[in-house]
Amino acid sequence: MELPIPLRQAVDRILEKVPLPELKQAAKTLSDRYRAELRDGRFHMAQEMAVKAYLATRLPATYAAVRASLDALNEARPEFAPKTLLDVGAGPGTVLWATSDLWPELEQATLLEASAAVRKVGETLAADAIAARTVWQAGDVTIDLADLRPADLVTCAYVLDEIAPASLPKMVDRLWQLTTDTLLIVEPGTPAGWQRVLAVRRQLIEAGAHVLAPCPHEAPCPLIAPDWCHFSRRVARSRLHRLSKDAEVPWEDEKFIYVAASRQPAASRQARVLAPPKSGSGKVLLKLCEPDGRADEKLFTKRDGELFKVARRRDWGDSV
Repeated sequence: MELPIPLRQAVDRILEKVPLPELKQAAKTLSDRYRAELRDGRFHMAQEMAVKAYLATRLPATYAAVRASLDALNEARPEFAPKTLLDVGAGPGTVLWATSDLWPELEQATLLEASAAVRKVGETLAADAIAARTVWQAGDVTIDLADLRPADLVTCAYVLDEIAPASLPKMVDRLWQLTTDTLLIVEPGTPAGWQRVLAVRRQLIEAGAHVLAPCPHEAPCPLIAPDWCHFSRRVARSRLHRLSKDAEVPWEDEKFIYVAASRQPAASRQARVLAPPKSGSGKVLLKLCEPDGRADEKLFTKRDGELFKVARRRDWGDSV
């Protein structure tokens, strides 16, 4: 998956004169903070160079994860076409770009972001490229949600890992109050990210939400640690991306986990592929999360006819 062409061009313009040694150091610092899941009261992207490092090394991956999550949401409720978006912890507008790409009819977007440096870059990226009326608002996602207006689609991507666990239930409750239709939470695809999403999922179900994706049910998650639910998208690396990370291969795999919950039920319930398919001659083995709440493995062979043809086209994260 690649960034939309207008976004990629805007990023290239911002990065074209950035000294590579400075970008590499900023990228390393940013990566270390994300990996450590630091909650020291400092913004991950408080400085302009950190934002530029994010554009070079993290934006393509987070965009891919968000877009894949939105695609799953769209598949579960194909009639849903949001007119308004509220994105909290918006970063440089990653969700805005993914949402506008999927739903060009989006009319209005409010983006809450605490870092002034990030907001400045986000506004620059979106200038003359995003059709929706967009308002960037300064604010902390844990304390500044009271005065926000509800929206059809409310999103929070790669944010929960930066917040103290004790603050999450109140924040999630407020996000659900602000949701007129669907709420999407996206997190890194680590065991810790999965646990955070599980907690959000339980809270939303208790509040009466319908789970759209990835789960095809509202039963307890059938996976047991050390196994965990997560998905992956392969992301193309630009030349600058490779240089800033001293990487040789032209791609990377972004692991992520998400939950999409709605005030409306899914149009249908289909099993979800939970791991890379295992293919052989005339057969494919899929690990599935089933609509009845079970997780199991199913073997499809040529004897299954059309079912086999469908199964062998499915990938990790797809519905079946």
